[in-house]
Amino acid sequence: MTERKFTSFIHDIIDEDLKRGKNDGRVHTRFPPEPNGYLHIGHAKSICLNFGIAEEYGGLCNLRFDDTNPTKEDLEYVESIKEDVKWLGYDWDDRLYYASDYFEQLYQYAVELIKAGKAYVDDLSADEIREYRGTLTEPGKNSPYRERSVEENLELFEKMRAGKFPEGSCVLRAKIDMASPNLNMRDPVLYRIQHTSHHRTGDKWCIYPMYDYAHPLSDAMEGITHSICTVEFEDHRPLYDWVVENVKGLKSRPQQIEFARLNLSHTVMSKRKLRQLVEEGYVKGWDDPRMPTISGLRRRGYTPESIRDFCERIGVAKADSMVDIAMLEHCIREDLNYKAPRVMAVLRPLKVVIENYPEGEVEWLDAEYSQENPELGSRKIPFAREIYIEREDFMEDPPKKFFRLAPGREVRLKYAYIIKCERVIKDENTGEIIELRCTYDPATRSGSPTATRRVKGTLHWVTVEHGIEAEVRIYHNLFNKANPEEEKDVDFKQNINPNSLEVLRSVLEPTLAEAAVGSRYQFLRQGYFCVDADSTTQLPVFNRIVSLKDTWAKLQKKEANKNKNKTSSL
Repeated sequence: MTERKFTSFIHDIIDEDLKRGKNDGRVHTRFPPEPNGYLHIGHAKSICLNFGIAEEYGGLCNLRFDDTNPTKEDLEYVESIKEDVKWLGYDWDDRLYYASDYFEQLYQYAVELIKAGKAYVDDLSADEIREYRGTLTEPGKNSPYRERSVEENLELFEKMRAGKFPEGSCVLRAKIDMASPNLNMRDPVLYRIQHTSHHRTGDKWCIYPMYDYAHPLSDAMEGITHSICTVEFEDHRPLYDWVVENVKGLKSRPQQIEFARLNLSHTVMSKRKLRQLVEEGYVKGWDDPRMPTISGLRRRGYTPESIRDFCERIGVAKADSMVDIAMLEHCIREDLNYKAPRVMAVLRPLKVVIENYPEGEVEWLDAEYSQENPELGSRKIPFAREIYIEREDFMEDPPKKFFRLAPGREVRLKYAYIIKCERVIKDENTGEIIELRCTYDPATRSGSPTATRRVKGTLHWVTVEHGIEAEVRIYHNLFNKANPEEEKDVDFKQNINPNSLEVLRSVLEPTLAEAAVGSRYQFLRQGYFCVDADSTTQLPVFNRIVSLKDTWAKLQKKEANKNKNKTSSL
C-alpha cells in the first residue's frame, strides 16, 4: 500500500470490505471512458480517484473503453484518452481492455437471459417503448411482445445478429418489472440494431449492447471489485446489480459506488456540449486552451502535478457542487511558483529612448531566474539606449498612488538603472503616445555599491535591438456566467464570452528565442506562460496559463483569519 493522500466515504467502504475479507482482500478498480470525445477535467478527477485508490491499497486499475456505440466513437478519441491518462502519471500496464473485446461473450450472456425467460425481442418502436414505459407517477404497461416464447425470441435475436432486420425495427429487452418505481428497471433495452461499422470490429456486428448491459458485465468479467462512477448512475445501480446477478459464471460481483461529478465554474462539463463548441467553431479544437479538456489544459500549460493536486483538494463527496475555477488556477500557480524561470516580456510595448545613454553601447546584466529557487540559475540580459516598457506602466496624468512612470517621475528598471521621464512624444494626427524620452542615473546600476537611491516603482523591460517578437495569447473564461447552464430554457452557448481570446504582438527577452514547445515561464508581473505548439522559428507563440493574481489564495487567507478570530474569542 502507498500513503493515503486523503480519505473519503469510498475509502470507508473499501476499508470495511477488507476488514470483512470481501473479494478475498482484493481491490481492483477501472477507468471506463466512452471513446466519443476528449476527456475533460471531470474525467481527471475520476482517473485520479480510480488509479489512486488502486495504488493506495496495492491493487490494480484497468483502462477499459466502453465502445458500444459506433455512431459516436472514433480511434482519435481512443488515442487521446490513452495519452491523457499517461500524461496524468498513471499506467494500466497490460490491462488495456475494450467492451468490444467481449461482444461475443456479451451476446452469449444475452442468449442465456433469453433461455432463462429474462429477456425478449420487442417490435415496439422507440417512441412506443417510451410511451409504454409510463411516468414517475404512473406504472408502465407490458409490451404486447413480452410473452413471446423462448424459442421465438432466440430465433429473432439470431436474425437480429445476422442483419435480417432494419435499424429501429426491434430490440432486445430485459424482462424485469414494468411497474417498478425505478424507470431504469422497466424492461430496459439490452441490444439495438445499428448497421454501422465499428472502429475495432468493422462490419462484424450489426447489433450492439447498451451501455447499462455491457458495463456491469465487463466489470464482472475483468474481476473488478469496486465500480466507482459518478452520481448520475445512482438510479442505474439496481439495473447494474440485476445484470450481474442474473448472468452465471462471472468472475466477480462488483459493487457500484457513486460520487459527485465535478462541476467547474465558467465552463461546461458535458462531452456532448464540448463537441458542439468544437464542431460549431466556437473554439479551435478539442485542445483549444480555453477548453476544460485535459488536452486543452495541457496545451495551455497546466502540469499533471497541478491537476492531481486540484483533484485531491476538491475531495470526493456524494452531493454535486460547483467548484470555482479560481481553485484550479491556484493549484497551477502553486506548482509553477518554484519551477518556472522568471523572465522579462513586454506584452504591450511602448518605446523608451534613454537620451543620455551612449549610442551603440550594450551592457550585459546579471539576472537570476528565481529568487525562491536558486537552482534555476541565472542568465545575462542586454541593456541599451532604446528599450520597451509596458504601455500600462506609463500615465501622462497619473492618480495619486500610481508608482510607475510619469512625466518628471523616476522608476527603477529591473536589474538595471533608475530612469526619469523627461518628454512624451505623440503622434501628430491621433495624439497617441508613441515614445518616451528619458534619462538614467549611471550610479544606480543594480548590485553596484553606488546604487543607494531608492524609488517606489520597478518596471520590467526589453531592449529594442535584442528583443524577439512573439505572439502572446491571453485567455479569459470561455463563458461569462459562472454557471452557463443555469437557465434551462436558454441555450448555454448564448453565455459564451466573445472576448475569451486576446492576441498580442509582444517583445520578449532574447533568452526565449529558442524556448522549446511546452516550456513554462513566469513573465515578470504578467503571469505564467507556456510555449504553444503553433510556435515557429520566425514567430514564437506563448499561451498565458494563468495571471499572477490569486483570488483563491486571498479567499482562503480571509477564511483562515475569520476562523482564527472566532477561536480566539471563545
